[in-house]
Amino acid sequence: MTFISNSPDSSADQLLSKTPILARPNVLGFYAVSILFNLCLVAQLLTVGLAYFSDPAWWVLHVWLVRGYGGLALILLLWACWMPFPKQVKTLAIGLPMLLGLQFLTIHLQTPLPLAIFHPLIGFSLFSTSTTLVHRVGHILWPKTAV
Repeated sequence: MTFISNSPDSSADQLLSKTPILARPNVLGFYAVSILFNLCLVAQLLTVGLAYFSDPAWWVLHVWLVRGYGGLALILLLWACWMPFPKQVKTLAIGLPMLLGLQFLTIHLQTPLPLAIFHPLIGFSLFSTSTTLVHRVGHILWPKTAV
């Protein structure tokens, strides 16, 4: 048995029509992990705001959060490569660990031009990439039907 979709989105149709019904939990699991990753980024953003504007003690949680959820980016990458997701989903999943790596480098590398100035920009790119991944996988699971 296969998924059947009435969606005009051909990539979602292809994934759902070629994916056995037993794989649906895998797509739902990927979706859940991508949401968890996105929520961790929200917590990361809130803690940096609290650390900067309220109490510097929040920096400790800010650092521990990224150490805690950073592995989720690799899990999503491997999972995206394992499942027959559309190219855009795979590209977004590849972008997560790359952007996290750039985040790490901008804080830890000492150069004549302080790379830390790019840290917030990369952080917002990471959040945008993660949010787009959540939306794309959501459209695969629940495609819009033609009216």
